[in-house]
Amino acid sequence: MTTDTSQKISQYLKEKGQATAAEMVEYLGISRQALFKQLAKLQKNNEIYKVGRPPKVFYYPAEKSADKTSSDILDKKTEKIITDNFLLITSAGVKMQGVEAFSFWCEKNKLPLAKTADEYLLTLEKYNHYRRSDGLIDGTEKIKNTFKDSCLDKLYYLDFYSIERFGKTKLGQLLLYAKQSQNRQIIKELILDIKEKINKFVASENFDGVAYIPPTVKRETQFIRELEKQLNLPLRKIKIDKIKTEIAVPQKTLNKLEDRIENAKKTFVVENSGAYKKILLIDDAVGSGATFNEIACKIRRAGICSGKIVGLSITGSVKGFDVISEV
Repeated sequence: MTTDTSQKISQYLKEKGQATAAEMVEYLGISRQALFKQLAKLQKNNEIYKVGRPPKVFYYPAEKSADKTSSDILDKKTEKIITDNFLLITSAGVKMQGVEAFSFWCEKNKLPLAKTADEYLLTLEKYNHYRRSDGLIDGTEKIKNTFKDSCLDKLYYLDFYSIERFGKTKLGQLLLYAKQSQNRQIIKELILDIKEKINKFVASENFDGVAYIPPTVKRETQFIRELEKQLNLPLRKIKIDKIKTEIAVPQKTLNKLEDRIENAKKTFVVENSGAYKKILLIDDAVGSGATFNEIACKIRRAGICSGKIVGLSITGSVKGFDVISEV
């Protein structure tokens, strides 16, 4: 139920267009604690949204969708699938999820909601044919077809980075902005979303070693390091180092497959010794697969793995060689 205070907040934001918490405290004559309680309710009801991070945070009135016609009403099954799978981060940096996000996307692209929802479900169904019974996508064929000398025995990812027409998937969106913005809340949300799936996969295999592919772009908060800490897998760690060169050339800036292979060959080093029967390599995204394959080859040449080497990535491409340059 909307209170008088929340109505005043909504009306104030509609009139002003935007406002800070300090401005609203002064206007309403209430405490900051009371204000934030009302703001939380309004955000939960999608009546307002905020942009920015402390100390500069602004609140805006939510853009209301046009009234739905009878043909725009979604059934419960469709709503659930969209709620579970669709996530959008707008150009203004606002995170939206589920039917609200899908409705916003349809409006922005001038598309009918119900018809587009049916098409979205059909597209998901098409891509779900690539999944195994445990939900993982088998990308092994991608590696085998891309590289003459393939050193990976298996390659899996949790989801595609993007799908036709509808763009980045939920994991694709979260991964992109977790890395680019280094937003700890998004990093936490992404890891919580994938942690159980990874743990189940590891529990179903007989891995005795794990290696995390080190990042190539310098950032204050490195997603792969946060993932390693949060997963805390009960496996021996194999150390992979990224050599610092005079001029850093990130993989994502290279468009040719041979350049990506050359980059991976000359800038990654396997420092670990010891013996392993089955090794798991973990990375955040698979574009060409060059990094995964070259590190697997270095492990083979080092003679530290007598069995299989398996790659696991959060996202990957549906095609063969593909460049995911954003992440």
